[in-house]
Amino acid sequence: MKQRIVILEVLASPLYVAILVSSVWVLLRGHNEPGGGFIGGLVAVSASILWAVARGSQAAARRLPLGSPSRLAAVGVGLGAVAGVPAFFLGDPFLTHIWGVLPLGFTEVKVSTVLVFDLGVYLCVWGALAGYALALLGLDDPDAEPEAATTPSIGAVRPGQGGQP
Repeated sequence: MKQRIVILEVLASPLYVAILVSSVWVLLRGHNEPGGGFIGGLVAVSASILWAVARGSQAAARRLPLGSPSRLAAVGVGLGAVAGVPAFFLGDPFLTHIWGVLPLGFTEVKVSTVLVFDLGVYLCVWGALAGYALALLGLDDPDAEPEAATTPSIGAVRPGQGGQP
């Protein structure tokens, strides 16, 4: 039986939110200062690890956007690839970033395909590294059933069958 750490379970919820808000801040800060998608994704992974330590790795995986580390990483790779497409259609080399201004009436906001690329990197790093970390943390979780135990591989020998055909 896993020993509960009540104070960690109570503090995990507000800390999880605070860490994710910080990771988004680092993501958005990356245009003009150090930060960006990779570092923001690493900070988001730390939020997932905190949740896994407090509530278990399966609970942390369910808490991820899209409910799966691999889906999150795949969407990130897709966004990163999509960021280069607009320049390609304009005759520029792939991944040449396009900048524009979004007028909001009282102010203007600079937008670019760089943010789409950074968001893709952020999601890819969060999904891939959270998947590794949650898998490692799940090794000690007695409630989690390993995937290999539930889905036999091709040619696997089940107990009682013997090794000969």
